[in-house]
Amino acid sequence: MNTVETDVASDTITRSSLGTLEVTVLAGGPSAERDVSLQSGQSVAESLRRLGHKVELCDIGPENLAALDLPADFVFVTLHGAFGEDGQVQAELDRRCIPYCGTGVAASKLAMDKAASKRKFAQHGVPTPEFELVTQQNLMDVAASFDLPAFVKPVASGSSVDTFKAFDRDTFQDYCESLVRDYGSALVEKCICGPELTVGILGQEALPVCEIRTKREFYDYKAKYLDDDTEYLFDLTLPVPLLERVQALSLKAHESLGCEVFSRVDWMIDAQTLEPYALEVNTIPGFTSHSLLPKSAARIGVSFDQLCDRIMALSMKR
Repeated sequence: MNTVETDVASDTITRSSLGTLEVTVLAGGPSAERDVSLQSGQSVAESLRRLGHKVELCDIGPENLAALDLPADFVFVTLHGAFGEDGQVQAELDRRCIPYCGTGVAASKLAMDKAASKRKFAQHGVPTPEFELVTQQNLMDVAASFDLPAFVKPVASGSSVDTFKAFDRDTFQDYCESLVRDYGSALVEKCICGPELTVGILGQEALPVCEIRTKREFYDYKAKYLDDDTEYLFDLTLPVPLLERVQALSLKAHESLGCEVFSRVDWMIDAQTLEPYALEVNTIPGFTSHSLLPKSAARIGVSFDQLCDRIMALSMKR
């Protein structure tokens, strides 16, 4: 049974709809997702050159903003994680009045904070798994009482870096202590057993639902970027009303955080009840060969080049 598909595709393009622009692509950065970001940046830079733009691919970090001094009509941000996805680089671009792709400062900061995002989801009727924000002050209480199995993850990170699944109380406490020590806090989240789904958002459209299947315990960093046997499926056997609901809720999650232009929303489905639970919204999802937003766009006939062109065009209309 196919997922519900929207019609945002256009004819194959060989030149950008925007003419020739000077574009800076920002990649790399200081986060644990640096390697993935460099891959994303390379893919986007190659695409924009094919579209006829004059492109500079630049590594950047909070201690070196030289890339922003280059002449640029537009900045395409492919920085995943801290500095690129949390509003910091967006704030600097706003200060310099340089147009850039996607979501602005406040919503980027909100989406990066998993606990704050979940509270916003709850306010807007987007279901999300039970969770607790763990600090040094409440660590022992949460470790003793939170229902297992559960996930333990950083509050503001991506690509499943330092994300763990705990089945027993001692291991759960060890993970909580480790992340609180390294990050200052941690998010613990009830484990939802069932299919893992993701939905790309492009403009005001939810792209086809994709199911992710991995042979690992969960969809961790290695499954995302290193494994060749991770499956990404669009011909699903889940009920059409469920898929339609997940698409509608994905757009609602995106909008509830104030996100703009594009994002990717991750979901777990309870195998027993078929209830969906939103995990997070990614405001700068990957643009690598393994990445899910390009796969979802391709499903409706939007090529990688078309996707980059559309993101630029929508961003420049904000």
